[in-house]
Amino acid sequence: MACDSSDDSNDDNNNNNSSNSADLTSEIMGQGDWQITRFEDSGVDETNNFNGYTFVFNADGTVVSSNGTQTINGTWSIFDDSSNSSSDDDGNSTDDDDFNLMFTVSSTSDFDDLIDDWDFLSVSQTKIELFDVSGGDGTTDYLTFEKI
Repeated sequence: MACDSSDDSNDDNNNNNSSNSADLTSEIMGQGDWQITRFEDSGVDETNNFNGYTFVFNADGTVVSSNGTQTINGTWSIFDDSSNSSSDDDGNSTDDDDFNLMFTVSSTSDFDDLIDDWDFLSVSQTKIELFDVSGGDGTTDYLTFEKI
């Protein structure tokens, strides 16, 4: 990926260092509004459960999701989990950043399904693809956020 020499903010985009990857991804998530464009839970496409919801990832670690009539609050973080080999779902022990998502769920059980430590498939300025291998039955869940 070519970087514009006048913009030093992109210099670390291809850096595989865990802390830089986590910092860069945190910066990307904190920019703008996001929506879920894929949520597959144990092989079942449940993306429609989040239609109309916008997600805002704040720098203070809070996330707010709203569909205009209902607001769901939560927290988010990205951390390097390479010290815990049992949670290294992607098999890359040197760079195992996890995307931690937690919601205070009241009447909306759909958000309960999002609560997890997700592993990264890919990260770009406009799309974050995540996955999680279930410890119970070994199925893989997928979660994708795209910038609106």
